[in-house]
Amino acid sequence: MSVPDDQSKRRDEAIPPHRTPPRLSRAVGSPGADVARRSVILITGALTITLFASLAPGCRRDDPKRVTAPVAATAAMSHASSDCRSCHEDIYKTWADSHHAHAHRVVNPVADADAFTPKKFPLHGVNYELALENGRPALTELRPDRPPQRFTADYVLGYTPLRQYVVPVGNGRYQLTELAYDPAKNDWFNVFGDERRQPGEWGQWLGRGMNWNSMCAHCHLTEFRKNYNPATDAYASTWTEHGVGCVQCHGNLAPNHSDPNRKPIVRSSGAQPTEPKPPAVLAAVRQRAQETCAPCHARNELLTGDVRPEVAYNDHYRLTLPTDAAVFYPDGQVRDEDFNYTSLMTSRMGGKAGITCLDCHEPHSGRTRLPASNNALCLQCHGAPGRQNAVIIDPLAHSHHKADSTGNQCVTCHMPMTTYMQRDPRHDHGFLKPDPLLTRELGIPNACNRCHTDQTVDWSITHTEQWYGEKMNSRQRARARAVAAAQTGAAGATERLLEFIASEDIPAWKATLLLLTRAHAANPAVIAAARAATTDADPMVRSAAAQVLATSPGGAPALRPLLKDPFRLVRLDAEWALSPELPENSPERKELEAYLTVAADQPTGRLRIAQDLFNRGRTADAEAPLRKATEWDPNSPGIHETLGLVLDALGRSGEAAASLWRSAQLNPTEAQPAMNAALAFAAAGKLPDAELALREAVRRDPRLDRAWYNLGLLLAQTNRPAEAITALQQAEQIAPRVPDYPYARATILWQRGEREAAEAAARRVLEIDPSHANARQLLRSPR
Repeated sequence: MSVPDDQSKRRDEAIPPHRTPPRLSRAVGSPGADVARRSVILITGALTITLFASLAPGCRRDDPKRVTAPVAATAAMSHASSDCRSCHEDIYKTWADSHHAHAHRVVNPVADADAFTPKKFPLHGVNYELALENGRPALTELRPDRPPQRFTADYVLGYTPLRQYVVPVGNGRYQLTELAYDPAKNDWFNVFGDERRQPGEWGQWLGRGMNWNSMCAHCHLTEFRKNYNPATDAYASTWTEHGVGCVQCHGNLAPNHSDPNRKPIVRSSGAQPTEPKPPAVLAAVRQRAQETCAPCHARNELLTGDVRPEVAYNDHYRLTLPTDAAVFYPDGQVRDEDFNYTSLMTSRMGGKAGITCLDCHEPHSGRTRLPASNNALCLQCHGAPGRQNAVIIDPLAHSHHKADSTGNQCVTCHMPMTTYMQRDPRHDHGFLKPDPLLTRELGIPNACNRCHTDQTVDWSITHTEQWYGEKMNSRQRARARAVAAAQTGAAGATERLLEFIASEDIPAWKATLLLLTRAHAANPAVIAAARAATTDADPMVRSAAAQVLATSPGGAPALRPLLKDPFRLVRLDAEWALSPELPENSPERKELEAYLTVAADQPTGRLRIAQDLFNRGRTADAEAPLRKATEWDPNSPGIHETLGLVLDALGRSGEAAASLWRSAQLNPTEAQPAMNAALAFAAAGKLPDAELALREAVRRDPRLDRAWYNLGLLLAQTNRPAEAITALQQAEQIAPRVPDYPYARATILWQRGEREAAEAAARRVLEIDPSHANARQLLRSPR
C-alpha cells in the first residue's frame, strides 16, 4: 500500500511548468528491490512497502524454565514413548537408536565427558576453555577486547555427525552454541566455518538467529510450545519429551490406549482381509503421512507455531520455494541450508508421481528401506517391472560407469551431496539430471564435476552430449534458464515465465514461476495468469497467485474469494493483501493477527507487524516495532530501509535519510537503496548528501536511468547546468522512451537561453508522448 496521497505528491510531484526545472523525483517506471537476508522490501513508485512473506528458516531455538527434565505440557499428559514399548517392542527398539530419539537430551556427565575433557584452544580468533563442573558442561569464551563469558549447558542438540550445546541466558531464553563437537573425530569446530560472526549480529550465536526457543526446539522436542511473551520479551516454553517421540508423529491417542487393563484387539487368523482402499484414498493417506515428516525436513515459515501431526502442511507452514538465487539454484538444486521437502516437491517424483518419504525411508529408524549403494532402493521403482509408472532403467547402460563404481550409483548423479554446518553431508532430493551446460551458462553445479574434479566443465559437456544427446535439451534445462532470466531481470523473462506457467504440471514449480512474476505484477498477462491460478487445485499455487495479485492494480476483487480458502496459507496471503479492509474482530482479522504474533520474537516478525500497521494507515504506530527490529538485527538493510520509508511518510525526512543511507551502506552492491537515500536527503534539504548518494547509486549501477535523471535535476538546482545536461543525456541514452528526461533537458536549455536546443529537446518529448502538455507549452512560448 502506498503512503497517503499528499506525501506521495510531495516527493514525486507532477512535472512542473517548464520555467521551473523538475525537482528530484522517485520514478514510477523504475522499481527497485532490496532482498535482505530475512526480509523482502519492494519499492515501486512513491514509497510503497510490501512484504512477500518468505522467511529464511532454519533450525530454531530457547528454554523452558531452567529445568533438567522434561516440562509437562499444559494440556493433558501425553503418552511418553516408553509407554508404547510394551506393545510395540520392535518398533521401539528401532526408534530408540534413531536420530529422532537422540535429537535432544539433557546433559550427562558420562555421555559428555569425551567432549568436555578440560582443555583450552583457539578457534577463528576466539579462545575457549572447556570443563565439566558439577557434572555439567561449562564453556568459557574469551574474545579480544571483551571480558570472558562463561556458560553452562543444560541440553544437547543433535547426535551424529555433530552435537551442539544449549545454554541458558535468562528470561527463559536458551541459545545454541556455534562451537560444536564432532564425536567421530573427537574434535571441536565452528559451525559457521571461517565466517566469524561477531557479537551483536543477528546470526551470531548469542543473537536471535541462534535462539533455541524460536529456531530449533520445535523440531528437536516432543510437543514443544514456545510460549513467548512479547510484552516482556521472555519465554515460558514447555514440552513433554526430549527428542522426537512417538506422540510427535502419531499424535495423542485415546486416553486408555496404553492402559494395561484395556481389552486387547484380537485378530482371528481366519478373518477376511479388508477391502483395498481406492487409489485416491491411498494417495491422500500417503500425502498426510508425508506431511508429518515435512515440517521438520523443510525450509519453511511457521504460520501457527503449532508443530503437531494430523494437520495439513499448508495450514501450518509456508514452504520456501526456489525463487531466490541465494537459496536455491535456478534448476532447483539446494544451495543454502534447504533440507529436503522443497526439493522433493519440485521433483517429478515427488511433485508429480506422488513418491513420498516413506517410499524410500523406514519412518522409525530413518534409514532407507533398501540399500542405495547397489541401486536396490531406486530399482524398486525403476527396475523391471517398474512401479509408479517409473521408467525402466539399466544402471550400467544408463550411467556409462563401471559396475560397483561410485559413478554407477543412482544417488551419486541424481542426489548429489552438499555439506552443511561443516560436518553434515546431505543428499539433494530433487532427482535432477546433471547438466554441465548449465554450469557453464549459469554457474549451477553438476554431479559430473563434483566427482571428476580434475576435469573441466567442457569435458563433462562433451560426455553428456555423447551419451544422452537430445535428452539433455529437457524442460529442466529450459525452465532453469527461464528462472535465471527472471532473477536477473533479463529482457523477455516475464514472457518466458508465462509460457512455462501455462504448461507446468508440478505445483511447486508453477507456484515458483508465478512468484517470479511479481516484479511485473502490473503486466496484464501476469494479472490474467494470477487470476486463473486462484482456482488451481494446489494451495501453493493459489498462495502464489494471491501474492502476485496483492501488488497488482485492481487485484482486490480476485483476492476476496480467497479469504474463504480451505487452507490457512492461502487465506493469510489474501488477508495480508486486504488487511486495510478487514473488519476488527472478524475471523479474518483474528487469523491474521494470530499469524503476526508467531514470529514476534524475531526481527522479521516485528517487521511484518510494522508493515501491516503501515498498510492499515497507522503509520506512527509502525515505528516502534521497526525500531525493535533494527535493535535485534542492526545489520539488515531491508529493515533499515523500511524504517526509513516509514519515517519519510511521517514527514521526518532527516531521520528517514539516515535510515535509508544506513540501508545503502549495508547493501553495498545495490544501487536502488542509495537512490532512495538521496531522495530523502534532498527532501531534508541536504543536497550535498543527496548528490553523494546519487553518485554512489550510478557508480553501483551505471544503467540506473532514474538515478542519472535525479542527479541531473540536483545539478540543475545547484547551478551546474552543463553537468546537469550531461547526466540527463546519460538517462536518455539508457531509457530513450521516457519523456521526463528530454523534457528536463529542455527546461535547463531554455533557462540557459539555448532556445533552439530546448525546442529540439521538447520536440523529442512529443515524439515519445504526443500528449505532453508542458512540452507543447514550451514550444508555444515566445523566444
